[in-house]
Amino acid sequence: MSVLTLKSYVADEWVDGGPNEIAIASAVTGETAARAGTGALDFAAMVRHAREVGGPALRAMTFHERAAMLKGLAKAIMDRKEALYALNPETGATRKDGWIDIEGGAGTLFSYASKGKRELPDDRVLIDGEPERISREGTFMGLHVFTPLQGFALHVNAFNFPVWGMLEKLGPTLLAGVPAIVKPATATAYLAEAAFRILIETGLLPKGAVQLVIGPTGDLFDRLTGQDVVSFTGSASTAQKLRAHPRVIAESARFIAEQDSLNASVLGPDAEPGSPEFDLFIKEVVREMTVKAGQKCTAIRRAFVPEKYLKEAEKALAESLARIKVGDPALEEARMGALVSHAQREDVRDKVRALAREADIVFGDLEKVEIIGERAQKGAFISPILLRCDDPWTAKAVHVVEAFGPVSTLMPYRDLEDAAALANRGEGSLVASLFTHDPKIAREFVLAAGAYHGRLAIIDRDSAKESTGHGSPLPVLVHGGPGRAGGGEEMGGARGVKHYMQRTALQGSPAILTGVANSWIKGAPVDAAPPHPFRLKFGALEIGKTIETKPREITLDDIEHFAHFTGDTFYAHMDEEAARANPFFPGRVAHGYLILSFAAGLFVDPAPGPVLANYGLDNLRFLAPVSPGDSIKVRLTAKSKKKRNDDYGEVRWDVEVANQKGETVATYELLTMNAV
Repeated sequence: MSVLTLKSYVADEWVDGGPNEIAIASAVTGETAARAGTGALDFAAMVRHAREVGGPALRAMTFHERAAMLKGLAKAIMDRKEALYALNPETGATRKDGWIDIEGGAGTLFSYASKGKRELPDDRVLIDGEPERISREGTFMGLHVFTPLQGFALHVNAFNFPVWGMLEKLGPTLLAGVPAIVKPATATAYLAEAAFRILIETGLLPKGAVQLVIGPTGDLFDRLTGQDVVSFTGSASTAQKLRAHPRVIAESARFIAEQDSLNASVLGPDAEPGSPEFDLFIKEVVREMTVKAGQKCTAIRRAFVPEKYLKEAEKALAESLARIKVGDPALEEARMGALVSHAQREDVRDKVRALAREADIVFGDLEKVEIIGERAQKGAFISPILLRCDDPWTAKAVHVVEAFGPVSTLMPYRDLEDAAALANRGEGSLVASLFTHDPKIAREFVLAAGAYHGRLAIIDRDSAKESTGHGSPLPVLVHGGPGRAGGGEEMGGARGVKHYMQRTALQGSPAILTGVANSWIKGAPVDAAPPHPFRLKFGALEIGKTIETKPREITLDDIEHFAHFTGDTFYAHMDEEAARANPFFPGRVAHGYLILSFAAGLFVDPAPGPVLANYGLDNLRFLAPVSPGDSIKVRLTAKSKKKRNDDYGEVRWDVEVANQKGETVATYELLTMNAV
């Protein structure tokens, strides 16, 4: 591999970092893999460009347009993934490790693209919850909405996942409509820069949407305002320093921290040696120790087993670790690669020595490891290290000191309550896992430990085949945790988008709020003039278009026919005396689904037209009984629209069914697909 010269991306131009050049070493050979200038960049220009060019361009796009952009970016990473895999071994990572980073990063963008298209509106305003009626007559309402922050997001990323770490932050940030300045960790910046170049070369990103800093962040923190977000991944000590920056405090700038933590895994009391759960636990601990050479913020640092199974667990772990081949990650037979640098190796050694003051090393050697691969003999390799602490109740270091490498400590517990208490002594983690086949044990553990862990992976024989395991953050689930883990959240599906937006409580008339949110609110004006709403194509249909039907009487014959035709002969529909004894009914009443069926018959326009399909109901409520002799009528109003593709779009209709007294008997939202 030739030595790479890295550049920053400032105001849509690739620029040299300056004269203060540093060499970045290969984790495998120790030789220089890349060079980067670390002189002062024009940070003022970067911030100005993000706020004045990137922000307005992104905010002018709808969620769906931004989602399409993310999909194109993800596809570009996948199309050029082999170029990234070629650089990956120099970080110390095997191809399997790189799959998590490279294809996992692209997968995160694909996931956010899908979430944006399916779950967010084809609009620039995101509604949060239902309208709140805050006046007697309903002429003054409340509504919560999200709009993009008008600053920039500063992404400070860690060295262990240079591609995924960048993309998992960019996905929700760009989808929210906020520009980003990305600062990758220097040790693996050459892989992050290569992935960043792929994004830029797609031509899909608006000018100013993303910028890249190779080297220090300069005075970027001094330029933060209350409209900006810092999203940080790394050590607790660095996070504490950055979080305490005077500008972060003075401006109340949002600070999202995802910190390394003392993650725990617990072998359930039911998981005896020889059980599937015991074997799964052993496999998972070994995997978490050796994937990325243990350099994962989610890796298992503390493994707890019932006291009586301690010897069996130690033996099984040692035997499995003995089969791990350490060496050049470019070689197919290598199961574990190198730490990211020699400095990182020395840090791991120091931390293990601290742990060894109250625990015994039962597998591995801090100073020696057999390395496969001729070119890897001078790399930052280390043996997997398993420690055993027999007294975790009085020990301190095992619950405080993290060796960020292939290191884990095995410990006993007395009972499930004790196991949860020990897991919680880490004072907050990104993830904990429990291996049990007993739902009652799982529930007890969640109640005892849930508050201390951002994610709980409960794994057993039924889920193992499809389980993503203990250590894999997923874009649809929250990644973060309390306390030591940083107290922040990333990803979590559409939740992640909201970290880069401001929630605002709006107050106004239904008409005003409908206009702002582009979603009809009860009490806003409607258009009941011809033609029938089902005669209008998606593009021509306006929010508030309404049809109010004529009434239809529901007879006892209707109820009995529906009961026998469907087989629903529940007593409330068929037995007058029994129905009267029910406090909810005045006597025999119509079926709820009869009301829905008749309502559809009242508002439907049967001739072929733009309505292609009815594909569901949301928020159905039956509010009052309908007795034989009552009449019902329907008001159907176009509430919101979402384009799906060039051929059709989704229309959400507000449906209200009322009786002859004007009382609402049922409400729901009807979903149709309408031709464009």
